[in-house]
Amino acid sequence: MKTAYFNCFSGISGDMTLGAFVDLGVPVLWLYQNLLNIYGLKKGDFEIIEKKRLINGISAIDIQVQAKNYNQTYNRDYDLIKSMIEKSRLSSFVKEKSIAIFNKIAQAEAEIHNIPIEKIHFHEIGALDSIIDIIGTALSIEYLGIKKIYSSKIPVGSGAVKTSHGIIPAPAPATLHMLKNIPIYGLDIDTEITTPTGAAIVAVLSENFGKFPQMIIEKTGYGAGKKKLGKRANILSVTLGNSDNKANNIKQETITVIEANIDDANPEFLGFIMEKLLAAGALDVSFIPIFTKKNRPATIIKILSSKEKIQSLINIIFQEQLSLGVRYYNVKRKTLKREERFVKTKFGKIKAKKITNTNGTFYITPEYEECRKKALKLNVPIKLIYQEIQRAAAN
Repeated sequence: MKTAYFNCFSGISGDMTLGAFVDLGVPVLWLYQNLLNIYGLKKGDFEIIEKKRLINGISAIDIQVQAKNYNQTYNRDYDLIKSMIEKSRLSSFVKEKSIAIFNKIAQAEAEIHNIPIEKIHFHEIGALDSIIDIIGTALSIEYLGIKKIYSSKIPVGSGAVKTSHGIIPAPAPATLHMLKNIPIYGLDIDTEITTPTGAAIVAVLSENFGKFPQMIIEKTGYGAGKKKLGKRANILSVTLGNSDNKANNIKQETITVIEANIDDANPEFLGFIMEKLLAAGALDVSFIPIFTKKNRPATIIKILSSKEKIQSLINIIFQEQLSLGVRYYNVKRKTLKREERFVKTKFGKIKAKKITNTNGTFYITPEYEECRKKALKLNVPIKLIYQEIQRAAAN
């Protein structure tokens, strides 16, 4: 499976990302021709200039987008840019990824400015060069056939940055918002090195942030930044390779375990609490009987959570007065690849799970909730629903 790894050694920006992909082999002429499929753009409106630069001894591609006969306004709103993409002749993949990146930026701006997302006006990010960088990135991923993207931890600079809103601290508030739940670290560099566009690209595209994934390397491309960082090369490297198919059937991730001891809760309430936690996004909830001090019977509630759900799940424990305190810690877990599939049965199409083993074989397993709903609707035993799914899947 084609895999890419972003090494954000000196941060990341839109033009650095596009430069790295061009260095990996995406032709600038091909990019230009496909970008003309964007609604409202025509030949001669812009130019993509590719330059090779030597940065701290490393050859990198510097990409510059120059607007020519096009209104280079900074004040395009989110709906306008979304409409330009939706009405384009781009592929569904490119549309989906491009809109997701712009949506990430719009959500950050909406929260920072405390206004609805539909009223967001992009300034620097609404400029033509940023539009080209983002959509060009999606086009490059499609051209190279990349299926998985991973990234290093993201470095951020310091100091201040000049924007349409005036001088604001670096990293910019929008950048920090988009990097929420993503590991970052500070560099002693008095400038912005990870831009809002770069933060949005890596936040949307990357599945994990850390060390190199397992892969057989094909090539590494280097995108040049515009900053002079002294002894530190202002480049973004993107390594392209093939990852092991067996390893791809195992998903490795870091999740959080939240625990609390419950010694005085009415047992009748525990089922309700479990449903509430699962509805709020818990990955799993379990109750473990224990004995505490003075040999008192009690219960441990154990919740598996993604990073973004930690606080909301802890709040439920406190709101339900289950415990005066909780403990939580990160763990690594590996899970087999699973996908939603609809199985055609005599009871109609029913959603199930396709589980892929490490050797590439797979099996279909019924989803309890889907089977329960179907059994109640048709007034048949749930066991029959299970059996029919397994029979149909086997065929």
